Amino acid sequence: MSGDACHHTLEIRNLTVRKGGREILSGVDADIRCGEVTALIGPNGAGKTTLLQAILGQVPYDGEIRFCRSPEHGEGTPRIGYVPQHLDFDRETPLTVLDFFALSAQRRPVFLGISAAARRSARESLERAGVAHLLDHPLGRLSGGELQRVLFALALRDAPDILLLDEPVSGVDLAGGEQFCEFLSQVHRDSRFSLLLVSHDLSVVTRHADRVICLNRRIVCQGATTEVLTAENLASMYGEDAHLFRHSHADGHGHIHEHRERNG
Repeated sequence: MSGDACHHTLEIRNLTVRKGGREILSGVDADIRCGEVTALIGPNGAGKTTLLQAILGQVPYDGEIRFCRSPEHGEGTPRIGYVPQHLDFDRETPLTVLDFFALSAQRRPVFLGISAAARRSARESLERAGVAHLLDHPLGRLSGGELQRVLFALALRDAPDILLLDEPVSGVDLAGGEQFCEFLSQVHRDSRFSLLLVSHDLSVVTRHADRVICLNRRIVCQGATTEVLTAENLASMYGEDAHLFRHSHADGHGHIHEHRERNG
């Protein structure tokens, strides 16, 4: 990369993804800015997870994904951390949180023992996420909230420049989800990595995102959160389901609050 100043960590240009002869994403142009929280929203089947997979290089695509690093962050491709929506594993497997971390931190098989360096790295990462007490807990016995914290700690271990979160509070109760989001905001303030957050929860988006990308196989709109989350834009994305969302006026901090209407 050149030494020129860079205003975006990630630039996506004319990105198209096809699966089985069908277009999942079509002509996507989007920017993820340095140090900001960008929310990716859209209906089910809009291609949000597919976009994350393209950024991670897990699916083939046409178009271009350019990674930029400003001079103060050094040269080369940025480090990317990823927290998936679900972790598929056998919950009966006798695997501890420490074992889980060591699998990607040391070359020798875990059953031959865990190195002191791997244990130290795991403990430090878990401490940063506020869950160091889970180090020796069985992975399969963790609650949804605990597992999310562990996955988050693993994603932060290598000090990523970009962090991708796919519905991070989907399996967590309301109180746990709010606690996680507040914790995420604190970590982000301390580290200033670029964060791309996929979420169906507009209350999370309005409180924590600087910018929003509205996706429904193609970009519907994108920009500052308070400018993008309008009734018209929601209607463009969600169609007949847009009535599920209504917004009150912005509060004193410029945040728009989201409410779901209930039938009956």
